[in-house]
Amino acid sequence: MAAAAKHLTPVVLELGGKSPVVVDSGINLQVATRRIIMGKWGCNNGQACISPDYIVTTKDYAPKLVDSLKCELEKFFGKKPMESEDLSRIVNSNHFARLSNMLDDDKVSGKIVHGGERDKSKLRIAPTILLDVPRDSLIMSEEIFGPLLPILTVDKIEDSFDIINSGTKPLAAYVFTNNKKLREQFVTMVSAGGVVVNDTTLHLAVSSLPFGGVQESGMGSYHGKFSFDAFSHKKAVLYRSFAGDAALRYPPYTEGKLRLMKALMSGSIIGIIRALLGFPKA
Repeated sequence: MAAAAKHLTPVVLELGGKSPVVVDSGINLQVATRRIIMGKWGCNNGQACISPDYIVTTKDYAPKLVDSLKCELEKFFGKKPMESEDLSRIVNSNHFARLSNMLDDDKVSGKIVHGGERDKSKLRIAPTILLDVPRDSLIMSEEIFGPLLPILTVDKIEDSFDIINSGTKPLAAYVFTNNKKLREQFVTMVSAGGVVVNDTTLHLAVSSLPFGGVQESGMGSYHGKFSFDAFSHKKAVLYRSFAGDAALRYPPYTEGKLRLMKALMSGSIIGIIRALLGFPKA
């Protein structure tokens, strides 16, 4: 953006952020967890801008969710995920160290409920789930962009909105629910670049939907015709004839012209008629 600004060139910034996943009870949990796993670990092992960053669910539902995630992860990547050919490596040693620091943070000690294995020489980190991590921990202070998935718990699922809206605006936000009211509240109250209901990341593949962020997660949007519009200048062209040249726009600006202008600006039909007829101001 800084480079483009020197030439007054328009830009679209697609950045990232902490994309939340709200998981309600009363859903098809197996389908939900499979879709969360594909969005998180199936997309370059969490190294994607729209990967789910953290989950918010209720305290009562969290154990069921964790068990389901463990079960489906084993189906996808086996009992030894560090050896799975379907799981991406971490892109480089710098990012491996950054993710390791998140796991080594004292504030998340004892919070790992699944995974946590690391191999620096092979740049591999297993799918890792952490439960009830503190919101001021390192893993919750920046975009994870890796295979670590913290789960936050709340008393009521509606409390998830406060958690999401207390942070920066994410590039994507996901909700799994069969509750129509909760779904509508999520779409209305959560500000994000894009929202998906009962799935993750798929909006990226729909060319008829605009893709982009908001505030910290980016500006502008693209995909399909939205890409064309983003980098096209809409030139305004106005055609007029020589008829209907009103004296109102030209000096001298009399009291009568002033009354007529005010009436035109106010949209008052009666005022316009009075001004045209020269009636004094009421």
